[in-house]
Order: sequence, then structure tokens, then C-alpha cells
Amino acid sequence: MTWYTALVLAVAAERLAELVVARRNTRWSLARGGVESGRGHYPAMVALHTALLAGCLAEVHLADRPFPPVVGWAMVAAVVAAQALRWWCIRTLGPRWNTRVIVVPGLPRVTGGPYRWLSHPNYVAVAAEGLALPLVHGAWVTALVFTTLNTALMAVRIRCEDEALDRLPAVDARA
Repeated sequence: MTWYTALVLAVAAERLAELVVARRNTRWSLARGGVESGRGHYPAMVALHTALLAGCLAEVHLADRPFPPVVGWAMVAAVVAAQALRWWCIRTLGPRWNTRVIVVPGLPRVTGGPYRWLSHPNYVAVAAEGLALPLVHGAWVTALVFTTLNTALMAVRIRCEDEALDRLPAVDARA
């Protein structure tokens, strides 16, 4: 279980790195007249993502969940793939990527990188990670609860983001 704790802590460190990038990008966007939408759901999103990490550790340790090798290793691969997709999104959006919904008026909508195929690839990464990370070590209750709550939250978040992005013209961006 020590290696699983290290994996969850590594994901937590990655999330902290995201927040550093997001804070810098927020300053960049606001300095260019960026407009934030969806402030109301943001605290719930932060709480849910924090609960995912805590739930992974708590369920595995308190319920003494075993490591299921076949499923566990497949889920480790899914967690790694989710991180790769997330950072591809961050790289593609550059200073426009954020954990908040902030749109800078006058900038075109990004349609390169993973956005060529998906409107919201970062949320695919979030969903994959939220399912896979707990299942690495058999924390199926955490996976189920997070996935259920995240589905409801993403319905709100994607609607908010789509409304904000609909105000942008579409042009291709380098990926």
C-alpha cells in the first residue's frame, strides 16, 4: 500500500502544479480583459477533487482493499494516460488553460491538439483519472461516488464553458 499512497500523493502534487499554472494563467487572462464564468460551481469542484484523493487513501487503508493485479495495472496505465492527456490540453491552450472558466474576449477558440477531436478533452482526463485512480487499489466505492458526483458537476461545468466559448470565433491553433 505504500506505493499506492505514493501514487496518490504524486497525483496530488500534480494537481498542485496545475493550480500554480492556473493561477499564473488567471493573471494573464484577467490582464487581457478575461471574463470569468461559473464561479458558483468552482468550490464544489475543488471539494470533489480533494475528496477523490482523500477517499482513495481512506478507502484503501480503512477497508483494507487489496491490489487486484490485472485491473490494478490497467488502471495505473489509465492514470498515466489521463495525466498525459491533461498536460497535452494544458500545453495546447497555453496561457488560456485554467481550472476556472475564463474567456479572453477577442481570442479565437482553440481547435488544435486534442481539441481537434473532442470539445472538452481535459474532462475526459478528469473522468478517466477519477475512475482509474481509486480502482488501482480496489477502492470501488470512491470510484463510484466520485464518478456519479463528477458526472453531475461536469454537466454544469460543460454547459457553463460552452456558453462562454460560444462567444469566440473558431480558428486553428498549433498543437
